[in-house]
Amino acid sequence: MTVTVKDIITLMETLAPPQLAEIWDNSGLQLGRRDWPVRKIITALDSSPEVIAEAARQKADLLITHHPLFFGPLKSVDLDTPTGSIIAKALEQQLSIYAAHTNLDSVADGLNDMLARRLELLNITALQPSFFASNEQGGLTSARPQGLGRRGELAEKTTLKTFGYFIKKKLSLDHVTIIGNPELPVCRVAICTGSGSGLLDTFYASGDQVYVSGDFRYHDARTAEANQVGLIDIGHFASEHLMVAALASRLKAECETKGFPVIIHACEIEKNPFVIL
Repeated sequence: MTVTVKDIITLMETLAPPQLAEIWDNSGLQLGRRDWPVRKIITALDSSPEVIAEAARQKADLLITHHPLFFGPLKSVDLDTPTGSIIAKALEQQLSIYAAHTNLDSVADGLNDMLARRLELLNITALQPSFFASNEQGGLTSARPQGLGRRGELAEKTTLKTFGYFIKKKLSLDHVTIIGNPELPVCRVAICTGSGSGLLDTFYASGDQVYVSGDFRYHDARTAEANQVGLIDIGHFASEHLMVAALASRLKAECETKGFPVIIHACEIEKNPFVIL
């Protein structure tokens, strides 16, 4: 059986339907051809030069990332630029690149649910729900709660400071940043993988006591203080990198079910670009 890029795209669009992607997003096939054969897949957070080199070393045919290679329209392909060199190396190796970004964030059992379960949240719902009607071509289930971010409850009430330490341990982090009164009582939690500041107003209206995400800014912190709630910044990388191994495992199971003779590896070389001295 010859498995193609198109076959894996069809599988990925079942796991992370493209209808769930935000309008500004660029999920989907980034580079390559749908009829190229696929024998080995690498999953990663980014299509960085280091990841492309690792995929080439492993003789992978398809790289599936969370972050798109392109966000805006390309005006040129200069091979002396980082993006140009990535394109050149990938095409040289006949390596296709596919991204599942905000659709993987929003889908049920996607990245936000992965983080919610890692933090042991109960009664999980979407922070900003999306609802789609079903269709006969295998579309999304009617009225199924999916969307950006998640909300949930802790098994026991705690404090902002203690919850910060809990997150640090559960995610094996060197540090987390807490914003707000360290003794703030916490039992209802909102989360958003990646950069969550765009959902801060939704969080403030939710009645939850703490919001866990990445890339909070100074004025976000001041507004949270004024609203007497807590923020916990775990960093962009830490909030999303957990998808790499999880997606590889899920893809492996799906390919085995379909009888696809494909090897799937999670990229193990990625590191947080932010280093705390």
